[in-house]
Amino acid sequence: MADDSKKAYSIREFKSIFPYIIPFIPHYIAGLICLILVDFGQILIPQFIKSAIDLLSSRDANLNSIGMICLQMLAISMVISLGRFLWRFFINGASRKIETEIRQNLFNHLMNLSYDFYQNNKIGDLIARATNDLNAVRNALGIGFVAFFDSTIMALAILIIMVLQDRDTALFSILPLPVITLLIVGFGNLIGHRFMKVQEAYSHMSETVQETFAGIRVVKSFVKERWFIELFGKNNDDYKDANVTLVKVYGLFFPLISFLSGLTTLILLIVGGGKVISGQMSPGTLVALFSYLQMLIWPMLGMGFLINMIQRGAASLGRINEILATPPAIYSKSTTRPSNTASVPSIEIKNLNFSYPDGTPALRGVSIEIPAGSIVGIMGRTGSGKSTLLKTLCRLVDPPDGTVFIDGIDVKDWDLTELRSRFGMTPQDAFLFSDSVKNNIIFGDESAGDHLLKEMIELASLSRDLDDFKDGLDTVIGERGLTLSGGQKQRVSIARAIIRNPDILLLDDAFSAVDTETEQHILQGVLSHRKAKTTVIVSHRVSTLRKADYVIVLEQGKVLESGSPRQLLGNGGYYAEMAELQRLEHQHV
Repeated sequence: MADDSKKAYSIREFKSIFPYIIPFIPHYIAGLICLILVDFGQILIPQFIKSAIDLLSSRDANLNSIGMICLQMLAISMVISLGRFLWRFFINGASRKIETEIRQNLFNHLMNLSYDFYQNNKIGDLIARATNDLNAVRNALGIGFVAFFDSTIMALAILIIMVLQDRDTALFSILPLPVITLLIVGFGNLIGHRFMKVQEAYSHMSETVQETFAGIRVVKSFVKERWFIELFGKNNDDYKDANVTLVKVYGLFFPLISFLSGLTTLILLIVGGGKVISGQMSPGTLVALFSYLQMLIWPMLGMGFLINMIQRGAASLGRINEILATPPAIYSKSTTRPSNTASVPSIEIKNLNFSYPDGTPALRGVSIEIPAGSIVGIMGRTGSGKSTLLKTLCRLVDPPDGTVFIDGIDVKDWDLTELRSRFGMTPQDAFLFSDSVKNNIIFGDESAGDHLLKEMIELASLSRDLDDFKDGLDTVIGERGLTLSGGQKQRVSIARAIIRNPDILLLDDAFSAVDTETEQHILQGVLSHRKAKTTVIVSHRVSTLRKADYVIVLEQGKVLESGSPRQLLGNGGYYAEMAELQRLEHQHV
């Protein structure tokens, strides 16, 4: 996604939110009725004050008459209080529910986006959009809605009543109001631009926090705590500076509004006071006009709040809409499923060429046939395309049409969920969730019973580590498996992949952090458990690939050599060189 600081979002962004609002229209209507009831009650209060003051100034007042006015004001105040509760319940409640739906849809959409999306967008920024930006959208739909109708209804009603009370005094008193309107419009653009800077700074700060804590082990091992503290301090200061810049606009805006509102009171005092002295206006009317002018300040300020919230909401909604408008690069083109889903599928790759979005070629003219139930090894130097080849099989990256076939069907014609359900994979970077060891293993098959779980633990050589875990299988590991060693993480990842007994198991350098003896024990157990199932093993170790039926050596994305382990040893190529080198290394250990 492009840099937000270079974008300007308009209120047209709110078009995208109409489908969310429609189911809650009854809530907004009920809230609006309650809001009108509250405004009507507030407008009546100055009239009771006028009656009381005029009654007192006429010397005809008595406790009964004054008491009756007080009771009426009390009753209206109770109605106002109930109305305020109800409009908050209906309108703010609806805005909260809409926020929840948008956040859920945003998360659902993010789950459907392809792997490359997360390579091009930082997690901290995505978190900021799903939290801080959605809060701004909720405020626009809640308090912003209230500010618009409340300000409009109150302003119009008060102006009409003031003109009816005393036209000349009212018209003189509201002379500063057009200036207030112009200020509101002018400051709205400044607020929107500065708010985008605030959101951008918040995203950068979130990115720093997320990356620092996710890589805390590396940070500490390189003694870089001070560097990250300074980086966070800079981002924190940038966030503060962006907020201060926004606050400066508020600091100028609201005093100006208050000053102009004060001018209306001064004008009323001069014009209305003169009329009271001359007997052209009653004291009660003057006090009522004062009350109405004070009440008129809120609609003016409310319009300021409204402009602010609309600008913020549009900016934030624009950032959210950018994600929602991003189509998944990998999706199911059809819901076609193979007729015989019970059998283990074969794999065929025909002249596969693949390049990443930046143009870097990863695979060049790769052609392979992997019969069902076979064991295939893949070897090659770092960057030769081994991991990319595995990703094309289950469409973690999308191969060209007509190049990768599972069970004779192009992977692009498979239903995506059905396709991936046939695979189990242990990636190079064994990712574990911040949960118990048990839950990380049964993540592959939540229906697995204790007997199967125990069997998988034995196969992955994890049983010997259980005594080292504080609570055994119920031990909660740190985020990304922080509290486990590299070998333990890989073995938990292997157990997670094989517990579902997939038709095709992809082991992408899954034994790199495990010693050779443990590796052979795991591999022997896994292959014995997976008779008649397909297993693809990526490894740099020749000892790992000796059990393979067929081995492919990749070099710069091309198939350099292929054949059985015995054939490759006799060819004198890369595989044979690695076998001899590793034999010599083993002799010198």
